[in-house]
Amino acid sequence: MKKTIYSEEELPLVAETLLQEFPNDRVFCFYGEMGAGKTTFIKVVCQQLGASDTTSSPTFAIINEYLTQDDESIYHFDFYRIEKLADAYEIGVEDYLYSGNYCFLEWPENIPELIQPEFVKVKITVGSDHSRTFETVE
Repeated sequence: MKKTIYSEEELPLVAETLLQEFPNDRVFCFYGEMGAGKTTFIKVVCQQLGASDTTSSPTFAIINEYLTQDDESIYHFDFYRIEKLADAYEIGVEDYLYSGNYCFLEWPENIPELIQPEFVKVKITVGSDHSRTFETVE
């Protein structure tokens, strides 16, 4: 998948495309510089999945849990503040990643040992025109 958008109003289409292209995947890693729009995009993906909770960045909590209208859990991680892998293990990250529930990871580059080849990796790039390009990468 590779999509470039020029406004936030286009995010639902990108989220829908991502979920359609990876219907059986549950762990998504989001890469991009600070301010690229990772949290904003995850919020839209959660809405597409039917999350009724208010979504926000789990920067200080490291993990937020949102419930869908069907009472399914969605987990949203922000590993920006993780200083060592042991910190991720302390919150039981592996239990979440292999729960079968959707897991959205911001700053996965801070926990590279836990990122598996089968996880979907999405790179968000900010263009000089303030566009955003969403691209799945290996």
